[in-house]
Amino acid sequence: MNLKTQGFILLDVDVVALNNAGKSTTSNFDNAVATKKINKNGRTYTYVSGQAWRYWWRDALQKNHQWLLSPITRDNKIAFTAANPVQYADDDVFGFMKAAKDIVRDEQGNPVLDTKGKEKKEDVTVTRVSPLKNSAIISVGSVRTAENWSSMARQEGDSVPYSKEEYSAIMKGMFSLDLAQVGTFATYNKTGFKNLTEDLKKTALQNGSKEIDDLFVKDSKGNAQKLVQLPKETRIKRITDTIKALKTISGGAMQTDNMGDVTPKFIILATMTTGNHPFSHVAINDGVNNDRVLLNVEGIEEVLNDYKDQFEGTVFIGRRSGFMEEYKSDLEKLSEKFSNVKLHSINEAIDLYCSQLETQLN
Repeated sequence: MNLKTQGFILLDVDVVALNNAGKSTTSNFDNAVATKKINKNGRTYTYVSGQAWRYWWRDALQKNHQWLLSPITRDNKIAFTAANPVQYADDDVFGFMKAAKDIVRDEQGNPVLDTKGKEKKEDVTVTRVSPLKNSAIISVGSVRTAENWSSMARQEGDSVPYSKEEYSAIMKGMFSLDLAQVGTFATYNKTGFKNLTEDLKKTALQNGSKEIDDLFVKDSKGNAQKLVQLPKETRIKRITDTIKALKTISGGAMQTDNMGDVTPKFIILATMTTGNHPFSHVAINDGVNNDRVLLNVEGIEEVLNDYKDQFEGTVFIGRRSGFMEEYKSDLEKLSEKFSNVKLHSINEAIDLYCSQLETQLN
């Protein structure tokens, strides 16, 4: 079964500037930095780019889960990782693209020459669509940022002023993790599908991986294409590490002066049989300026009913005590009404969901 983790989080941050957009074009200061903002329905919302969230996520996996990250090579205007998802878990979970040609070598390792005496080269381009997909993290309600100035004044002479945009907000983000794709690689030559070179395929099979049928892609004769799959314990570790990293994730710009905790204060974790993300509107805004944030408990109930045939196992909801305390009773009633919904603290919800995943993976 093609299972996917669907996750929804809320952050609660005060006086932060998590993701900046470069020099401000609206400030009177020469040395002014703008934060990332976007408009919708005439209102302004601050956000952290999806790429920045992934940077924080990868960093947390390296520092807190001892992931050895794939080395990066810079070549003129392009950069690429080792493109080795067998060895490097981040290449597996976060995907890659590497367009390259390599010298063909014989069994002794010597270059094979063509009829003109030149070294033969073969296309070793590999790509991998990321099993982990995530949204940007955007403020739920509209935000009016504040431009505050600071100065460097410890030197002799005049102080050096600068300014930055700061804000407080409840922010939402979504992610989806394709559980079947993690640790499973295609080798047939189709754009986005050739994850391994022939050498990497051979290495993987010699080190405990196995070949399985691709249930969705067949060759010209109608036979199932083959996938290479890592051992189950490796796949489970990569998946659960990825989700557990949310407990300790950190990052963001201006943290020296504007430190903000970017771990979730509210989370929903569910395993589903489809790729659509149903929780996008369970946090909404209200008020004249759309700046009041509400938890749409009725919307969560609607999702649980509308997609009841697509949920597998328990839906775990985590909430940090004190955050949106006014919804505690409504959430408790929700868990009493739905036998497949459990309420816990944030870290308990993550740990219990990861334990459930270990029983759901083939």
